[in-house]
Amino acid sequence: MNSEEKTILYVLKKSQDYLLRKNIPNPRLDAEVILSELLGMERIRLYSNFERILNETEQEDYRSRIKERGNLKPVSYITGKKNFFNSSFYVTPDVLIPRPETEELVEWVLSEINGKEKLKILDLGTGSGCIGISLKKENPSLSVTLSDIDEYALNIAKENSRRILNDEGNVLNFANSNLFQHFVPEDIFDIIVSNPPYIPISEKDSIMSDVLDHEPHLALFLENPEAFYSELLSDSKKHLHKNGTLFLETHPDWIYRIIEIAVNAGFQKSEIKRDLSGKDRFLKLTSNEENL
Repeated sequence: MNSEEKTILYVLKKSQDYLLRKNIPNPRLDAEVILSELLGMERIRLYSNFERILNETEQEDYRSRIKERGNLKPVSYITGKKNFFNSSFYVTPDVLIPRPETEELVEWVLSEINGKEKLKILDLGTGSGCIGISLKKENPSLSVTLSDIDEYALNIAKENSRRILNDEGNVLNFANSNLFQHFVPEDIFDIIVSNPPYIPISEKDSIMSDVLDHEPHLALFLENPEAFYSELLSDSKKHLHKNGTLFLETHPDWIYRIIEIAVNAGFQKSEIKRDLSGKDRFLKLTSNEENL
């Protein structure tokens, strides 16, 4: 291999061609993101360093990562990073990759808070911690608890809290719990926010391969949506203050049934918000009643 074949320009072109043959949707972008992360430089700097020669280790590492992308492994799992709400979150296959839609959920919760301080917030099913950590970063006065059924996911959330909030164990609270299983009646919150698994298992065959083969099914699919939402809403009601609010990201096809379940659980008000693609994606539920 001559020196020209070791340059950034050459390996990017070869990687782009390879990913194109593998039918990867954005081959050039993916090739650049993976290489910039490997080299520890901003993507734009690749263009001013086209003649830089990769050493043997860099070439081997890059080749391995491009092959992973060719096998549909998501870029975020290859780089270990995903940008979300102006922060870079550490992600592994133990957690769902944060989506742009969920940023809209964070924005809605922040608009509800609207400068209020010292509220108690629960991020239920936190995964990478992207929702709760983003809320805390935007409003440091909040008391935020991150909860997840998966201990491995909770460890990722703790690492993100350390990296983004400089949290050494006293900034956020953490709970390893299946919904509210390990909470006590005295655990009462002003706001509960959740992006739970919401894809019915019946839709599994329609999910894209890069998601289905690599992201955690525990964070994606529901075996019994009716039972899940009945438990989630009933228990959320018990753990909310008077006039407390539950924010959900959910499946557009289920949102009106969820409202019916919420009414049965004691919630008095509901509001639907569409995502940027125009789908009924988010739900705000409020109760005016004093919890018993």
